[in-house]
Amino acid sequence: MGRLLSMWSFPCLRVLPRRRFSTYGKRLEELRKKLSSEPSEVVDFLGSSEVAEHVSVAPPTENTRFWSDVERIDAYKNPQKPDWLKVKPAGDHALEQEYIRLKDTLRGLNLHTVCEEARCPNIGECWGGGTATIMLMGDTCTRGCRFCSIKTSKTPPPLDIEEPEKVSTAVAKWGLTYIVLTSVDRDDLLDGGASHLASTVKLLKQKQPDLLVELLSPDFGGNLSSVNLVVNSGLDVFAHNVETVRRLQHVVRDRRANYQQSLSVLESAKSMNSGVFTKTSIMLGAGETHQEIYRTLLDLRNVGVDIVTFGQYLRPSKKQMKVEEWVPPEEFERWKCIGESLGFMYVASGPLVRSSYRAGEFFLESKIRSRRLRGGGHPMAAA
Repeated sequence: MGRLLSMWSFPCLRVLPRRRFSTYGKRLEELRKKLSSEPSEVVDFLGSSEVAEHVSVAPPTENTRFWSDVERIDAYKNPQKPDWLKVKPAGDHALEQEYIRLKDTLRGLNLHTVCEEARCPNIGECWGGGTATIMLMGDTCTRGCRFCSIKTSKTPPPLDIEEPEKVSTAVAKWGLTYIVLTSVDRDDLLDGGASHLASTVKLLKQKQPDLLVELLSPDFGGNLSSVNLVVNSGLDVFAHNVETVRRLQHVVRDRRANYQQSLSVLESAKSMNSGVFTKTSIMLGAGETHQEIYRTLLDLRNVGVDIVTFGQYLRPSKKQMKVEEWVPPEEFERWKCIGESLGFMYVASGPLVRSSYRAGEFFLESKIRSRRLRGGGHPMAAA
């Protein structure tokens, strides 16, 4: 098998002069094909003169799974967060006022946000910018993933039947054109809460037809009927997170979630409504290897995922699993480059990027609205 893929070096592709674009395009396509072959073939191909002319390749080493010029930091030996993970307050009075306004709206309607419940490091930026990721179906999850700080229970409180109306009221007050919703898992409900989520999306669309809606969805225990109900509710972006590589699923996620089930949900969502963009997220720093990350990207492309985000896993409290490694910004940049070269429509990659982060919001909004102008239609299912 030769050297493992976890030991190769794959820096970002250079931007070449326009006159050589056609030749470069052919070689890039050849590179993509080779990358899906055996690891030994990949290493041989990366070392060839055909690629070396266009790609700066550092020699792969036998003793490390990292690029030779980008090192991760052992979080056990260095538990303090690196400087690149330290979020500084904006100190802008206008942002502070917007933050307070948004918080008052949420409190007044008794709505929950993943920003607070999951202790997101970007809460100041997003709330100060006038938007939040509303968490549907309450603040209590029936699952207990080891990375997550949201409270759990086998018997969470009943659903708030007024929640769809409350959410539409909040979104209208904020004056948004794009809203990200997420939810807890509700394995205690027959449909996993799919009908409640679908009702919320439909009401949002009825009140604001031009509003774009992204939902970070549960897996519904693999129930594809529930997936179908949600994906055809009027969504523009259906998101569901694989969270980590295949090997670490049982370490990171609740036992009721698994890699193959998540891939099936994402693939089914795309097949059930081709007009909906699909999205997922991968946490880095949990002990995964480069080879495992790359294989995960291949799996995601194979099921038609359009958008992927990468972010550093940060331990919300001492109750959650520990961080294995601090991943430097340079590595995130390289995964962005690789993801784009594999054909993902959009890749958001950075230490503080989260699945519901606004990093791709403006790009996606432009993409969706452009598609509608070209006659691509709206993903809303017929009533």
